[in-house]
Amino acid sequence: MNKVLIANRGEIACRIIKSCRKLGLTSVAVYSEADAEALHVKMADEAYPVGPASAKESYLVADKVLKVALDSGAHFVHPGYGFLSESSRFARAVEDAGLTWVGPSPQSIDDMGDKERAREIAKAAGVPILPGSPRFDVGELNTIEQAGEAVGYPLLVKASAGGGGIGMRLVERPEQLLEIAQATQSMAEKAFGDGTIFLERFIANARHVEVQVFGFGNGEAIHLYERDCSLQRRYQKVIEESTAPGLPEAVREKMVSVAASLCQHQKYSGAGTVEFVVDADTFDFFFLEMNTRIQVEHPVTEMCTGTDLVAMQLKLAQRDLEPVKQESITHQGHAIECRIYAENPDKNFMPSPGPLNRFKLPDEAHDTRIDCGFQEGDKVTFFYDPMIAKVICHAETRKQAIERMLQALDEIEIEGVKTNTKFLISCLKDKSFVSGKVSTGFIDKRLPELING
Repeated sequence: MNKVLIANRGEIACRIIKSCRKLGLTSVAVYSEADAEALHVKMADEAYPVGPASAKESYLVADKVLKVALDSGAHFVHPGYGFLSESSRFARAVEDAGLTWVGPSPQSIDDMGDKERAREIAKAAGVPILPGSPRFDVGELNTIEQAGEAVGYPLLVKASAGGGGIGMRLVERPEQLLEIAQATQSMAEKAFGDGTIFLERFIANARHVEVQVFGFGNGEAIHLYERDCSLQRRYQKVIEESTAPGLPEAVREKMVSVAASLCQHQKYSGAGTVEFVVDADTFDFFFLEMNTRIQVEHPVTEMCTGTDLVAMQLKLAQRDLEPVKQESITHQGHAIECRIYAENPDKNFMPSPGPLNRFKLPDEAHDTRIDCGFQEGDKVTFFYDPMIAKVICHAETRKQAIERMLQALDEIEIEGVKTNTKFLISCLKDKSFVSGKVSTGFIDKRLPELING
């Protein structure tokens, strides 16, 4: 029972392979035609093709990935994040085939994947939720105007099956509601196969704070403190950090406590993230969603707590992990993560595919971690997300962590593609960011000056 099929690619596949090595587990990679020479393929103990370059014909085809798992003799399937990681159908297929799914139960994935159902579960567990509406099926919008008035404006139209900012539209005035609701339903039906939507109150001056949780499947669960993910553009995270700057200690304690309670309430198994929207003026916080997988920004938590979340996932799947006591989890210092994208900030952050003719990242050290799925000479294609690396820096204080990150970003040398490195430096040097006055509207409000440095 020592072989792990990694149903993913890029930096998260490489990250999982590192923990497999640490635990003495054999790693099995899958790859598309575009990734035949990719770093995760070279790092894995075994690697098998799953189809053409398009993810819809390769990484997202559950039957192909599962066949590789069975043919290779894998015992475990780790989905990483994205792709099939939140597909309860795939998780069930893995379990039905006699393999072990490295993640929460398919039922937990279903419960938290349906955003409106997740709100009800969170409410039952004592987690604060924003005012919202019942769900509306496709074509059944007769009472949506009344629901909008009850929720209050501004509000968000949210796809029940959406996540990560996808399927979320802002409505500022009542006369906009019907048109935006119809458009969101149409988009959600195409993207998720589920066009149901619901309404939720929108907080104008908001922060996005999430809590890393880990459940042991028996009603026991812990939190590993919080991360602030407020620096976003178009609802997509750009910079993450822990601890959340300026968050009152009483608010922090309550937030991490209710996140762990939600995990306990549903007898959650494995790593997950409970996300909250925080009113930056009052520090009231409300449940946003729960992600039933490892997160892109999990290294921030690992740097501050000294844990290996992926190793914990794998050991739990092996039934070789005793429940961890909350008091054994401590948080030290401050960590910041920056996502390096092959994109052009001057052209509305359009992806910038091309060859990595020069690709030099900072050296790793005790205070600097690099998670990456590329090497010099590789090509960034338009088939996949343009994130090419993550830089994570840790220090005793937030000020020192910012300084270390600025130094690390300054050491990056990339030629052949445009990147957002200078844009990240502008964000980190911004006076409001340095003072900890962050919000989800930070980048959009200051975009021209951030792009121009």
